Amino acid sequence: MPGRLDLKQLEQSIRRGEIDTVLTVFPDGLGRLMGKRAVGGYFLDHVAGEGAHACIYLFTVDMEMEPLPGFKLTSWERGYGDMKLVPDLGTLRLIPWLPKTALVFCDVYTEEGEPIEEAPRWILKRQVERAAALGYVVKTAAELELYIFRESFEEARAKRYRDLTPVAGYLEDYHILQTTKEEPLVRAIRNGMEAAGVPVEMSKGEWGRGQEEINLRYAEALEMADRTALYKHGCKEIAHLQGCSLTFMAKYSMGAAGSSFHLHSSLWDRQGKKPLFAASGHGRRSGTPLFGQWLAGQLAMARELAYFYAPGVNAYKRYQAGSFAPTRIVAGWDNRTCGFRLTGEGSGFRVENRIPGADANPYLAFAATIAAGLHGVQSKLKAPKLYDGNAYEDATLPQVPRTLREAIAELERSKVARAAFGERVVEHYLHTARLEQQAFDQAVTDWELMRYFERI
Repeated sequence: MPGRLDLKQLEQSIRRGEIDTVLTVFPDGLGRLMGKRAVGGYFLDHVAGEGAHACIYLFTVDMEMEPLPGFKLTSWERGYGDMKLVPDLGTLRLIPWLPKTALVFCDVYTEEGEPIEEAPRWILKRQVERAAALGYVVKTAAELELYIFRESFEEARAKRYRDLTPVAGYLEDYHILQTTKEEPLVRAIRNGMEAAGVPVEMSKGEWGRGQEEINLRYAEALEMADRTALYKHGCKEIAHLQGCSLTFMAKYSMGAAGSSFHLHSSLWDRQGKKPLFAASGHGRRSGTPLFGQWLAGQLAMARELAYFYAPGVNAYKRYQAGSFAPTRIVAGWDNRTCGFRLTGEGSGFRVENRIPGADANPYLAFAATIAAGLHGVQSKLKAPKLYDGNAYEDATLPQVPRTLREAIAELERSKVARAAFGERVVEHYLHTARLEQQAFDQAVTDWELMRYFERI
């Protein structure tokens, strides 16, 4: 694949002076890429075989990088020691938008050599292993929406992200003229991703002003999560290099459409060659019994695993009726009012989960999808009846959680989540979620000032 490297190719490129820096990265609990820049020669001599080190506190910090109390993984009392970053050399790739730079994803271990199970990459790996034990390969795809602004990240921050200027003055869904104006950045993203081993299908204008969607080609779940994490990171770097900014917030403004992470999933045979969802000879809408069970699991677990699709307070503001973000947990054929949309045919027959926002950590979102699907398969859940009509207006249907607090309560009670991820992992992320909710509860917002300052 273009942009991918093996260790020998990396060594040759470093010896020829074509690469001088290797980013050694791992995704943190929020899906951000963390790590170090290794000098090329040092990576070859030491990091490739011995790994690198970082402080384990990186799995217990908030968005501001403040270490938070109460985690069992590590704490001030335990000294915030080191963990080991072990490169997954199969993920080596060029980063074409940064001079002479390569990147490798790492798995994280304790200094004693034990996997840190709370790490998102390990969480997803464990679900992939569960599927493999049953004879399945899970393939996923990601469609992430984003908003582009004329201000640089520094200018946007100086304005406290208020009154920003979208690159479009009107709604641009599928609009070629407007997206031509955005093409200098979006083309750089598409081509940069292709050259970094993150294959892209296409881009299009989305419903909002300055909103674009860039579709990544499907792959096996762990590879797709790596691609998605690098894509989100790379989009921001490329925007920075062009002097503008963008956001993957689920709802940056209540007056604008939310940004989604449409999550497609399908099961394949043990070799990953034969798709297992489409029922041959029964029409393009017909799925196999296995597909019915997988879909039933998605619906059954949508509320209990909602936190892994919507990890922050802001994420729940995206779920607005008539906004192309779902409010109801139901499945329909090619029905964008439903939380789950069936689409495709033949090898492309799949389910699209429309609940995740673009702010979701892809590793956790994919892991939740697999856990939910396997619950349906192992419990032999009955295939749901497909929904026709406008799901937004049907109050009899189960509701997507309306708030982070509601999602926390659902995860707290979930026996399926604890069985799939383990008590240790669930409690780690519950604690993370509670602290995020607490931080919001203790903040005075602009809305409160505008409403109460003078008139109360």
